[in-house]
Amino acid sequence: MIRSELIQKIADENPHLYQRDVERIVNTIFEEIIEAMARGDRVELRGFGAFSVKRRDARVGRNPRTGESVPVEEKHVPFFKTGKLLRDRLNED
Repeated sequence: MIRSELIQKIADENPHLYQRDVERIVNTIFEEIIEAMARGDRVELRGFGAFSVKRRDARVGRNPRTGESVPVEEKHVPFFKTGKLLRDRLNED
């Protein structure tokens, strides 16, 4: 599902809301998650999972085309850990 499909589904299920308001709400939620992660905070959505930021140390990598060693700088990457409810729903029989 992409963002526009999510917005459309929420708007369809809530006919009392304008689509532009639903779009603003969804965008605000995503922006808040992004801003919190940019500050290094952890964002937890109970039953769904937790977003956090992990640090990857600098290292020496390889150019796959030439095999040449290249330095790779330290970087921060987003990390998502699923919540128990989500894991259980995905593994239902």
